[in-house]
Amino acid sequence: MSATTPDLGKPQFASHSWLEPLVVVSIMFGSLVLNRRKNYSIFSDRIVDERSPRCYFDSEDDEVRGQSPNPVKKERVCGIPISTPDSSRWASHIHSRILYKFPFLVEMFYWAVNYMFYSATKATSQWLAPAQVSVVEVAQRHGEDILWFEHESIFRWMFPIMESEFQGYFLGSHPSIMTFFNRIYSLVHIPGTVLFISWYYHEAPNANIFALVRRTMTLGNFFAFATFCVYPCMPPRLLPESYHFFDTVRQDHAESVWVDGKSVNQFAAMPSLHFTYAFVISSTFLYHSEIIRRLRGKPVRKSTMAQIIYTVLAFAYSLLVLSVIVATANHYWLDAVMAIISVTVCFMINRVFLLLLPIEYCLCWVLRLAKPPPHVGGNKSDELSGTESPRYRSVPGYDVV
Repeated sequence: MSATTPDLGKPQFASHSWLEPLVVVSIMFGSLVLNRRKNYSIFSDRIVDERSPRCYFDSEDDEVRGQSPNPVKKERVCGIPISTPDSSRWASHIHSRILYKFPFLVEMFYWAVNYMFYSATKATSQWLAPAQVSVVEVAQRHGEDILWFEHESIFRWMFPIMESEFQGYFLGSHPSIMTFFNRIYSLVHIPGTVLFISWYYHEAPNANIFALVRRTMTLGNFFAFATFCVYPCMPPRLLPESYHFFDTVRQDHAESVWVDGKSVNQFAAMPSLHFTYAFVISSTFLYHSEIIRRLRGKPVRKSTMAQIIYTVLAFAYSLLVLSVIVATANHYWLDAVMAIISVTVCFMINRVFLLLLPIEYCLCWVLRLAKPPPHVGGNKSDELSGTESPRYRSVPGYDVV
């Protein structure tokens, strides 16, 4: 360590290159097992759905569908009448049965689509950059503009602590905490979010509540992806040395495997996806605590201790992630503020994703696949009785990323 470089804390564990993928794969496999339909056999000879199962379930009717050579669904999506192919006739196909047994595979597919769109943001931002300047110059200018807005404009009262000072506090006085932050930054973002989705799929009160959370998070993703393309922003750690930031996470080439690929966008600081996920997760914890119901004088089902635990988790998780992303010089304060704003807007308009239903209908038709109803909450009432029905039920609003 040079005389001008402080103690940056210890980097990632040496085993990160294989440990991180193993953790994520283990969580996904565990999610499949945890959220499976326990009383259903893929290779059973019984009929999957004695009433001609439907592939989708955003309509409130659940009538028996005819077995015409080319069945068509006629319904309304966000008030718009549409006619789409009904792939429920293929419910007995082996891949439909597998999906019915392991419905969490649908959530894994949605995350794969998210990653595909994220992978395109780097190339898109480079393509949109002005011909006379490089995307690096544009991103650096945007990062410098953010620092000016936070600490020199009329809005500087909103950001009393400079990011470099915040990082310097931990570098100078608490290197052990910085080590903790370095590892949290890489080890929590992807594994922690996947773990949350798995947990809430199992614990959400119903499919519609889970879908609302999932759609809000996904829409927040796409809002961030679009911003990355049109507003590339250099994180503090990549700014010139004169700004006094240090890259504490990527020491000795020990960066997370999730940020070490050719498709990774290094200029995706605004808004912070780390804080986008954290704010959605914290808001869900706060809702799940039922503390708001208690404050409004409504009956609650959770114990007082459970309410306290979920409430503390709600605030602690967001504060932890905010501290981590700023102390490691990966984000500005404003990145988190914009994440809060984007999540709030996405929550209000999350049902716009239902406009993509026709694409899902057609995809199922092409794949000869009957998409199963969700198994959110484990359908505990059915499984406890041991008589879980294989019928594909209607679940209004539960569809699309």
